[in-house]
Amino acid sequence: MINSNPQAPLGATRRRPHRGPAALLLLALVGVLGLTGCASREESVDTSAEQVDGDFPVEVSVAGGAPVTIDRRPVQIVSLSPSATEMLFAIGAGDQVIAVDDNSDYPPEAPTSDLSGFSPSPEAVADQNPDLVVASADSEGLVEGMGAVDVPVLLLPAAEDLSDTYAQIEALGEATGHAEPARALAADLENQIDEIVAAAEVPEGLSFYHEVTEDLYSVGSATFIGQIYGLFGMTNIADEAAGGGDYPQLANEFVVDGNPDLIFLADVDCCGQSAETIAERPGWETMTAVQTGAVVLLDDDVASRWGPRVVEFVDAVAEAAGTTEQSG
Repeated sequence: MINSNPQAPLGATRRRPHRGPAALLLLALVGVLGLTGCASREESVDTSAEQVDGDFPVEVSVAGGAPVTIDRRPVQIVSLSPSATEMLFAIGAGDQVIAVDDNSDYPPEAPTSDLSGFSPSPEAVADQNPDLVVASADSEGLVEGMGAVDVPVLLLPAAEDLSDTYAQIEALGEATGHAEPARALAADLENQIDEIVAAAEVPEGLSFYHEVTEDLYSVGSATFIGQIYGLFGMTNIADEAAGGGDYPQLANEFVVDGNPDLIFLADVDCCGQSAETIAERPGWETMTAVQTGAVVLLDDDVASRWGPRVVEFVDAVAEAAGTTEQSG
């Protein structure tokens, strides 16, 4: 078993309250699905709070989101997206954040509240007296509700690829007065990932199964998560599922018959899954990955968010793929 989850020691898991398939797929789709460890990788980028730059007002926009005008440097930011929360702190804007949603659990100093990122109440958000709200979607009339009290909402939709991650980091830099640190962070992340991919020695045609939930929901190659594996030329068995879409629920027999070279579990913390638990599933004890210990325990959040810790996910995939031989 390959343990890439610092919170899950080998042979043990830390269970979170159980979340059903629908909730977990929402995590996968909006990055509450696109992150500890590898902190030393980012030490070369100075994102201290003293580095404030940029002129206001400023118009900020990203792919999939409407342009937003921010009249002055925000000092009371509410983040309703875990990925955005991580980005804000990584670029040095953490001291401007007054509240984050109930799924924003990283970094530890983030001011977690009972605000919902899935179905935010505009009234509850307004009660925080924000001067900028960052969210991944316009749910529950958030933009209109905040507009009624003259509070801009910057929408950062779920990233479709790594370029979206870099662009969103830079957009948050412009929106918060940390443009230079944000550009430096985005460039550093891109360089790190390029170096990891270039250095990886992955057998051609190596196949994998990525598990989002214990109910066998997976990811297609067109998703943000799937494209991470694609960086290494790996073959996704979920792509063969008929009519599966981006997040197919696979049959048990389908996964067993697919016999992937590697199994990546992104339901370790949430659902207590491990090499031991999956070996108890019907037929799984016959699978090559189970027999050879090619089961990777991922950090659920790192493997689902599109923020700055995505480099840890890329690194985990590279390490596992580079030490696994293709079966058959």
